[in-house]
Amino acid sequence: MSGHSKWASIKRSKAVTDAKRGKAFTKVTKEIIQAAKTSGGNPDMNPRLRTAILAAKAVNMPQDNIKKAIMKGTGELTAESLDDIIYEGYGPGGVAIMIEITTDNKNRTASEIRSIFSKRHGNLGEPGSVAWMFEKKGQILVPQDAIGEDELMALALDSGAEDISTEETMFTVTTAPNDFEAVYNAIKGKLEPESAEISLVPKNTVLVEGEKAAGQLLALMEALEDQDDVQKVHANFDIPDALMEKLRDSE
Repeated sequence: MSGHSKWASIKRSKAVTDAKRGKAFTKVTKEIIQAAKTSGGNPDMNPRLRTAILAAKAVNMPQDNIKKAIMKGTGELTAESLDDIIYEGYGPGGVAIMIEITTDNKNRTASEIRSIFSKRHGNLGEPGSVAWMFEKKGQILVPQDAIGEDELMALALDSGAEDISTEETMFTVTTAPNDFEAVYNAIKGKLEPESAEISLVPKNTVLVEGEKAAGQLLALMEALEDQDDVQKVHANFDIPDALMEKLRDSE
């Protein structure tokens, strides 16, 4: 099981507070602005923008907010200057971590990310230090109680998916980036996916078995996710289910 999908499961299990929802709006707004700035405001012609809008709808962002963010990206409304950056590093247990960031102050963000790694038993790496361990893939999460596995498999594979895996209460449909939209639209025609995005997926995983190391790793992941400029965090860890349940019960 990849760190991406396991971390997604952890985040889904956490309660969503108003503060968290507001932070989600901020992150999604930045991504919509950058997507529109990079490739235009028409989602039909801009895959990154389509994905960002899906993420916005997933956190119940009002349509008016989405529209304003697109207009900021296209220059129709004034917006702060934003930069996309990727940081790489290692967490407890030698886990590789990739962090996608959108910021209006690179120096401030660099200092904060470095501090998070330092305080939580991680190490910030050089560019390229862990990127080779990941590849870009589309991932669509589908509730297992919404469709049978055989039906989903036929639907997904016929529309171009590469693989389907199961974990807890979700199916994970994996696609090549270029096939993501076709597979998403095929599934969307039958049911509402839990989430859908193009992500950095680890080629191999690192097993983290000790309770101390696993707890420190999850604390690092959560601290990175909570940093205002961080858009996405990807990692190549695998924590055994029994240990994961123990850590959840201790929260």
